[in-house]
Amino acid sequence: MIDVIVVGGGPTGLMLAAELRLHDVHVVVLERLTEPTRQSRGRGLHARSVEMMDQRGLLDRFLAVSETFRVGGLFGGIMKPWPDRLDTAHPYGLAVSQQLTERLLNERVLEAGAEIRRDCEVVGLSQSADDDGVTVELADGTHLRSRYLVGCDGGRSLVRKRLGVGFPGEPAKVETLLGDMEATEDPATIAAVVEEVRKTQLRFGAIPDVDGNAGVYRIGVPADGVAEDRTTPPTLEEFRQQLRATAGTDFGVHSPRWLSRFGDATRQAERYRLGRVLLAGDAAHIHPPTGGQGLNLGIQDAFNLGWKLAAAVNGWAPDGLLDTYHAERHPVGAAVLDNTRAQMTLLGTDPGATALRELFSKLMDFEEVNRYVTGIITAVDVRYDLGEGHELLGRRLRNVALKRGHLYELMHGGRGLLLDQTGRLSVAGWADRVDHVVDVSGELDAPAVLVRPDGHVAWVGEDQQDLLGTLPQWFGAAVG
Repeated sequence: MIDVIVVGGGPTGLMLAAELRLHDVHVVVLERLTEPTRQSRGRGLHARSVEMMDQRGLLDRFLAVSETFRVGGLFGGIMKPWPDRLDTAHPYGLAVSQQLTERLLNERVLEAGAEIRRDCEVVGLSQSADDDGVTVELADGTHLRSRYLVGCDGGRSLVRKRLGVGFPGEPAKVETLLGDMEATEDPATIAAVVEEVRKTQLRFGAIPDVDGNAGVYRIGVPADGVAEDRTTPPTLEEFRQQLRATAGTDFGVHSPRWLSRFGDATRQAERYRLGRVLLAGDAAHIHPPTGGQGLNLGIQDAFNLGWKLAAAVNGWAPDGLLDTYHAERHPVGAAVLDNTRAQMTLLGTDPGATALRELFSKLMDFEEVNRYVTGIITAVDVRYDLGEGHELLGRRLRNVALKRGHLYELMHGGRGLLLDQTGRLSVAGWADRVDHVVDVSGELDAPAVLVRPDGHVAWVGEDQQDLLGTLPQWFGAAVG
């Protein structure tokens, strides 16, 4: 039997498969597409996602093929300089296409030994009455069985629908056409037109290709109403018509790489787990792409879930560990939905939205406001509710400098880690799951911290008995 079936081979599914393979979990990724997608809706990794790639030793691969950007407070079309003293050792984002992100993660997954099966469309699933596994039915009539299944199959998730999990929220009120295409117009003219149009219409934009292909642009333009079926992409002529209506020119666009449409529908799954089936990424939440958070939110779901699901598969997960996935990530997803709702209001063209945007822009000139908004968008401010205690408790730990190097260099294996500045503590009994590092950091204002595999702090202190009370909560029973 397969340990975990991941339905969907996008960034979320691939990140999850990579995390599971760190713990020798038998993973099969089922992807309905025969070839990697050419669509690249996601165009970058925010600071928290950059941290995750560093924690797993993948950052150099991304840095080799992408450019860094430092835009603080990218909120509702308002851009400000990067704030000072943001709580990260990686105060930047990476401009990298979704297509390239998927390629790099795909390489990682295959290197780690997971299996990716393309042209495999899931059409049904069922959980057994004895609760020992999940059976999936494929479009060719064959069946596969696994101990767990994770739906990473997008906003129209079949997994979520077959589970019968509610997906409440709001339907789309506006729609935007989006695509990558070539343009014959002079780049300086395109830039000038975009600058002028965006004074009143922030849902319009034309940005040079993030992968550096000359003459290719990512173009977004408001649609004429909301299509009944957004699975049908717009035609090139429809795109040209909307460009002329919005900007007075179609830039001579031709040879589209891909064309798509998206609305501002905002919905969230009521439950991220039902038995042995879980949801992640767009299968669990959909929202407008304002702030560029969608792809990042999905891979951050996977980063939270991977080690917990591996613990369940490998038999050492404490009671309730897998349920903390919903408990921790559902509020984070809800907060992203709320901030995108706010951003869509700021993007409006009516006088009230314009006045609100001007006021919000002035507020963001205050350093604390800019830092707060940037923390929201980049997800470096996420704090899981682990109870009362030290200010670090529940937060992810930045890549602090140690005498022997940096913290993230010690986290590539996806294990827990006790960073001990006292030299008096022990993780005996958990050494197969938790590394004990005795070192000193001038950046860490705490005697010792227990860091989960996803980088969040589970304990702060210096008392051995107190530590022994926390280790089983996250890493199961001691052995030996």
